[in-house]
Amino acid sequence: MANKTIIKQKEEEVNQLAEKMKEAKLILFADYRGINVDDVTKLRSKLRKSNSEYKIVKNNISRRALEKCNIEGLESAVEGPTAVIIGKDDYLEPAKAIYEYTKDHDFYKIKGGVVEGKVMTAEEIITLAKLPSRETLIGMLAGGLLGTISKLAVAIDQVRIQKESTANA
Repeated sequence: MANKTIIKQKEEEVNQLAEKMKEAKLILFADYRGINVDDVTKLRSKLRKSNSEYKIVKNNISRRALEKCNIEGLESAVEGPTAVIIGKDDYLEPAKAIYEYTKDHDFYKIKGGVVEGKVMTAEEIITLAKLPSRETLIGMLAGGLLGTISKLAVAIDQVRIQKESTANA
């Protein structure tokens, strides 16, 4: 039978992970086979910039934390070597960082995750990660609006010029 202190320690780990999961905007599970220490250090550094955390957690602890958070549908994502990425402020930047990493490292794979409370497959997360950043989308919207407004201004000016020329004639 397991030692009571070990059981208590594992329960504490589950509770801590569950608390982080409840506050997270993004919970990502990835297969980290074949990753070396230098690469994971660079990845963790990149994730810290977006206020995200990269952890290697035992699958049983991850499963129990998911159960504690009432998150279902990720049973297959928590099998084999699994890294947990938790994004606290934003879901797009950490998802992009992991996706970019998977493009450069064939062995590294996204298994699935949760984005703002919604369970998502690896394909859905990859699609989300391919989207432009929020700032880029706002810039695109502003550019589109500016183009439309300038066309309207030119059209109004042409009407004014036409009215002036018919009034002078």
